[in-house]
Amino acid sequence: MAEASLAERIAAAAGAIRARSTTQPRIGIILGTGLGGLAARIQVEASIPYEEIPGFPLSTVETHTGRLLLGTLGGKPVVAMQGRFHRYEGYTLEQVTFPVRVMRALGADTLLVSNACGGMHPFWGPGDLVLIADHINLLGDNPLIGPNADDLGPRFPDMSQPYDLELQKLAVEVALERQVTLRRGVYVAVPGPNLETRAEYRMLRTMGADVVGMSTVPEVIVAVHGGMRVMGVSIITDQCLPDALEPANIAQIIATAGRAEPSLTALVEGVVERL
Repeated sequence: MAEASLAERIAAAAGAIRARSTTQPRIGIILGTGLGGLAARIQVEASIPYEEIPGFPLSTVETHTGRLLLGTLGGKPVVAMQGRFHRYEGYTLEQVTFPVRVMRALGADTLLVSNACGGMHPFWGPGDLVLIADHINLLGDNPLIGPNADDLGPRFPDMSQPYDLELQKLAVEVALERQVTLRRGVYVAVPGPNLETRAEYRMLRTMGADVVGMSTVPEVIVAVHGGMRVMGVSIITDQCLPDALEPANIAQIIATAGRAEPSLTALVEGVVERL
């Protein structure tokens, strides 16, 4: 029996979700490490564990709940991933990005993605929010490698502006109104799961990156491939200055993300309200 195509697997997952929810989402949201509390602001119509959706991977990271939420946020219909997937968990990038494909199939034409990251900019500190202006892919892989599904997007998608300028402008306006400090910079994605060495931080900073993490870029590539508008926001959870580097404390990183979460929630909710 022939293996189901990507399009067929997307259709099966979307069908299973539609069978349990009447929400027709226009906005997809990915909630990263320690950021699942934004889900509390969503008026949830349906909460579906990932294991009950055909084709969805299972999150193995402790801070990722592993549910797909459908409902409204700021009066807009949304679909939100409460927990995401990473290359370091052993998944292919096609698996990592499969939920974004499904969000698009459900009707979402905008993707808002968040993450926790290490900060390499010397004037930014833990707890700061960073609006992603651009990214560097150092994962050593790309979710679009392999035969292209022409019905999902073009073979060679343009990436000159992966993060929508109008959404960035809107985020800045909301941040000013709600008195949220919002930086703007370049995110670099690395495979992980180990954090970087001093020499690696120096290299990444020299390459032009302001923050570093282990996610987001694959999802953004697939969203752009599918014609979605994208906004990305990172929470700096630890300072990664090579000449003043201290051992990473994962509990502290998660706690920092939690403390910054109200600001992220205010920002994302404000943007959604205006879309």
